[in-house]
Amino acid sequence: GTRLTNMPKNKGKGGKNRRRGKNDNDDDKRELIFKEEGQEYAQVTKMLGNGRCESKCFDGTTRLCHIRGKLRKKVWVNAQDIVLVGLREYQDDKADIILKYSADEARNLIKYGEIPDTTTIIENNEEGGDGEEADDVVFDFEAIDDI
Repeated sequence: GTRLTNMPKNKGKGGKNRRRGKNDNDDDKRELIFKEEGQEYAQVTKMLGNGRCESKCFDGTTRLCHIRGKLRKKVWVNAQDIVLVGLREYQDDKADIILKYSADEARNLIKYGEIPDTTTIIENNEEGGDGEEADDVVFDFEAIDDI
């Protein structure tokens, strides 16, 4: 009976390749979205679970943000992510996360002066390949120390 549990039954569907393909089209058609009236850029400060998080909005207010259902299924929001939130006029301490910016988009927002350049951008690429680069940086530091 053990043989059965090891059978790679639905391996083919859930692999990384499928996801990568999907992401490519996403990137192409999505241009950078700027905030509109009643919206504000924010940086997630901590995740509260249950589709909620605390975000420091760039207008200086920390708000409790709720991740919209549409986003919640698709986008994994992490602390430090740059997000666009919709403000609620009647509840200034609450907001809804409308979309999450990728690291590239966040850098563009800085470039366009939409968010301050003191903003920390976290690279959270799900692809494993990025790990090596980060290590190189550490080596550089050690080399500097040795001098």
